[in-house]
Amino acid sequence: MTLDSQSQAILDYMAKMETTPLHELSPGEARANEMLVLEPGPEMFTVDDMTIPGPAGDLPIRLYQPVEEDAGPALVWFHGGGWVLGNIDMDDGTCRRIAQRAGCRVVSVEYRLAPEAKFPAAPEDCYSAVEWLSEHGDSVGVEGHRLAVGGDSVGGTLAAAVCLMARDRGGPAIRHQLLVCPVMDRDFSTASYLECGNSYRPTTHLMKWFWNHYLDDPADASDPRAAPLQARHFSRLPPATIIVAENDVLRDEGEEYGARLKEAGVDATVSRYDGTIHFLVLLADRIDKGQLALDQLAAALRAALA
Repeated sequence: MTLDSQSQAILDYMAKMETTPLHELSPGEARANEMLVLEPGPEMFTVDDMTIPGPAGDLPIRLYQPVEEDAGPALVWFHGGGWVLGNIDMDDGTCRRIAQRAGCRVVSVEYRLAPEAKFPAAPEDCYSAVEWLSEHGDSVGVEGHRLAVGGDSVGGTLAAAVCLMARDRGGPAIRHQLLVCPVMDRDFSTASYLECGNSYRPTTHLMKWFWNHYLDDPADASDPRAAPLQARHFSRLPPATIIVAENDVLRDEGEEYGARLKEAGVDATVSRYDGTIHFLVLLADRIDKGQLALDQLAAALRAALA
């Protein structure tokens, strides 16, 4: 395994700034201990915050429109943060970069976080947003029949879960799924966990902390809305672009999900970015391979929504 100098610099900075490991903090303390300084993304024609109906009341979304046009297709994006941390502000730069490169709208969803809202609150919020956009997107300039979903880290988990839910519930037709370093199962015994769990972020300790706060019952880890690799079958799902990083505990499960999709006849592209880390897309302003990953995501999105 190798680690490029840009990724090493990020890990060195995080180690310097983290006085107490996140997994030793309460969720509230961890949220107040945000250590990453994220660079702003490119200017958009408009960026609008609004609410739509959700399973538990108003559901906040942010709509990015890169250029002036009456209506167009959209990517529905879900942020990372282990289901416990993060918000739409965290992925603001990522959404802007994808919108600009792909030339399409991006809708970022502020789903409910655990432990205040345990599983399945997050996937149900995300599915609800996609369903609403498919039916009412014209009211906000989104063509509801031309939707893709995507996300980073657990955002990728939620995107995959939404695709499974849409298939099983006879829901919206989703054209593509963009999964960046996704969590696909609650299995801490994979080779990538054993190789990366102590040396790279997120650590095994932190992933267990996330799962423990997210699930009300450990048995829920067998529900594909929480762990998409637990699905009974992988046929009739949207084409997928899956990005994984070499130095990431989640590498193997992301690659395994791509393999399962291919075995089921689903068009799936799985790309491993060697020498880099889990945060390559979130911190693409500081990791060159993250820029390459963004280009790959945007190209797949343009083709899918054409």
